[in-house]
Amino acid sequence: MNTQLPQPIHDYVNASNAHDVKSILACFSDTATVQDEGQTLKGKQSIEGWIMKSIGKYKFQLKPLGVKTDGNQVVVSMQVSGTFDGSPVELEFRFKTEKENIVSLVVR
Repeated sequence: MNTQLPQPIHDYVNASNAHDVKSILACFSDTATVQDEGQTLKGKQSIEGWIMKSIGKYKFQLKPLGVKTDGNQVVVSMQVSGTFDGSPVELEFRFKTEKENIVSLVVR
């Protein structure tokens, strides 16, 4: 499987691993949505809260393992490690991008 990431997703992974909230948030459009841990977050203010909570709670690191497309989505398999039971785990990150921004992210 390919591991070359589209630029906005590459930027998201790098900013996430640096725990740089401002840079992570800059990867998203103003009206983006994120689905993670049974929640749907809409807009940058909600997404910023999710980012800060996730960093504080899990101190996570992302390692892309593979990339594929599924319709209009980019699906990235990632090894996620951090301060949580069962670390590391492999999760699927489903991105939709538009004009160099992430407009949708679903983490499974």
